[in-house]
Parts: sequence; C-alpha cells; structure tokens
Amino acid sequence: MGLAKRRKALGYSQERLAHALGVDRTTVQRWENHKVSPQPPIRPKLAELLNIDLDELDVLVAPPPPPDEAAGLPSSDDHHGSGDIDDMIRREFLRAIAVTGALTALPLDEAEALAEGVRRGTSSDFARMNSHLWQVYQLARSKGSVYPIVRDQLTSLNGALANRSDAEVRALCSAAGDLFQLAGELSFDGNRYTDAAASYMLAASASKDAKAFDLWACALTRQAYVDVYEGRYREAAGVLSAAERVAKRGDSSLSTRHWVAAVQAEAFAGLGDLTACERALDEAEEVQNLATPAHNGGWLRFDGSRLAEERGARYVQLGRLDLAETALTTALKQGALAQGQSFRRRGAVLTDLAAIGAKRRDTDQVITYGREALTLARESSSGYVARRLQGLRAVIGPLARDRRIAELGAEISALSTT
Repeated sequence: MGLAKRRKALGYSQERLAHALGVDRTTVQRWENHKVSPQPPIRPKLAELLNIDLDELDVLVAPPPPPDEAAGLPSSDDHHGSGDIDDMIRREFLRAIAVTGALTALPLDEAEALAEGVRRGTSSDFARMNSHLWQVYQLARSKGSVYPIVRDQLTSLNGALANRSDAEVRALCSAAGDLFQLAGELSFDGNRYTDAAASYMLAASASKDAKAFDLWACALTRQAYVDVYEGRYREAAGVLSAAERVAKRGDSSLSTRHWVAAVQAEAFAGLGDLTACERALDEAEEVQNLATPAHNGGWLRFDGSRLAEERGARYVQLGRLDLAETALTTALKQGALAQGQSFRRRGAVLTDLAAIGAKRRDTDQVITYGREALTLARESSSGYVARRLQGLRAVIGPLARDRRIAELGAEISALSTT
C-alpha cells in the first residue's frame, strides 16, 4: 500500500496534507513518486496524520521493489496523475489475490448461482452477486468457507475492468469497494488482521474513486475497527473522524453515520472517556428515528438492534459493571440474540458477562457464560468469538485456583484462532 493510497483513503488531498505538515504540495508529490523521502524531523507528524506508526510509515515511503523482486507482480506505487484508474484497481486486485490462500470451497449450487452473472460481467451483475455473497456470509456457520467464492469474484471483477468506459469503471469501482469489504470481513473473522486492514484500505480507495461516500465511510469504519480490536484506540479515533466527515457527504436516510458513532463509542471507551463514549452511543441510537430500511444488509448492516449489547460492552470497558450487566442481560433476553441467529454476537455478549463475573470474583458466573461462549466458538469456528475468549482468559487468571476456572482457561488456550 503506497503513501498516496493511504492519503486518499483518509480523504486528504495533496494540498491539505502539505498544509497540515507545513510543506509545499510538490514535496508530498515527490514523496509519493519516491523521488525523495520525508526528512526525519517531519516523519512523526506525517505518521500521526496518517494514523500509523513510524515503522508503517517507513514501509509506505520505501521505493517499490523491481518487478522481478515482487514475484512477478506490478509495482505498488500509485502512478500519481496518470488517471488510469482501471489499471490501478487491476494491480490492487492482483496483489490481493496473490496473498489469499485456498480454503474449503462452497457447495456447487452456491457457485452455480453466480455463474451466469460472471459471464455477463456488468456492474449491475457484480452488485447483485456481491449482495448474494453477503447473504451467504451471514448465513454460513463457518465464515471461512465463503472465501474461495469471494476470491473467484475478485478474479472476475479484475477481468471485467479491461476496456471499459470511465462511467463503467466508476461503477465497477463501487462493486470493488463492496467486495473488498467482504474480503476484509472474512480475513478479520479468521484473525488475519493485516490482510483485513489491507482489504479495507483497498475498499476505501475504490469507493472514493467511485464517489460512493457511504461505501467509503463504511470501509474506513471497518479499517478503524482493526485498530480498535488491536487496542490502538487513538489511531482508530483518527480514522473514525475521517469516516465521520465522509459519512456526512453520504445519504442521510442511511444508517452510515450512526454506525460510525457506534464504533467511535468503542474507541472512546478504550481511551477511558465515558462522556464521549455515551455521547457517541446516543448518536448511534438516533438510527431508530430513520425510516426503514436504513441499511442494505450487505456492507451496511447497522440497524440499532444490537445497541443494548454495544452499550453493555462499552460499560465493561469502562469498568461500570452494574450498568454493563443490566444492558447485557437485557440483550440476551431479546429475541435478536436467540440461539442460531448470530453466534458472533451472542458469543461476544456471553464473554462480556463472563468477564463481569471474573471482575466480581463470581466463579459460577464465569463458568456459566464462559462455557457457553466456548461452545459457540467451537461450533461456528468463529475467530472473532475465539479472540474474545482469549481476552477473557487473561481476566480469569487470578481465579485459576478454582479447578473449574483452570480447566476453562486451558480449553480457551487450546482453542484455535487461526
């Protein structure tokens, strides 16, 4: 991922980034073309604006390797100013496809359901197929099983970009922004966070080129969530601020800006800011005032139905256990969290309730909720639930003198998260 793509995905023009750094626009352009490198005194500020650390910045500004050193793939620089959008997207697709591995294939009938659209290859066909893939992803018990068909869809979309008009390329960029978000979701659920972040960045870049503001904002929000999940709350807050600005340019009838607020609440909770967290949660709850449907069931699925569990999880982060337990218990009782509807969501709530028990030294509560979450993680092969349980294992450590707690910790430790 080049410096230019990082800049564009966060909504900076060369002029705006240059102004923030106190340099000339042509200096930024020369950095992006690898003619010069940013000087050491300016690197910390540049890294801060791009929401990355200095090591990541070094990777972005490093000259691209020669083609023969890149396994035969084209270089990843941006060719700024070339205007060749379709070539840029093709290169990104090739790089993404090169790092994906083959997993268990979907049943044949699922693949055949998309075959006719693949042959036609119009933007409307790709949009329809993407919508179908999101449905398959949400219904799949093992999320990893969806990856091969997404990889095939990327390959088909890559081929469709050749010899298209500017209008068609823009529409296909929108389809790419959609599909790369799904690819990122699959990587994230499999605990491949570097791959997920790369997919979300590609989604943001393609969505920006398509001028699809809601799609772009959602890609940035998913990218920020990788930082949230890795505990980089300040970096996440910066990316979410950019997502908030982009969402304001989108469709006000959609729930995009409310979803951004819900994830901002998690970042603020991680920073220990109760006031900002509750303010963001209140903004997220405004989604209930929108006409339905306010989402598309694919790359935008936020409808407010999980706000009770979100609020409970945030209170757990902030150490407000009484408030957290009330919200989470309410969430469990709601039909939206009934068995079989969402292993991922139910597993997260159960893990949070177990964590509350650990903080209260209530071993029975830890065992009751922790074991149910462990069962869900095993049945669904969900990397998300497994990762939440790994966090629980650290919390229950002080209770390990209890044989049941020790056994639960050992089982969580043995749980595969790869």
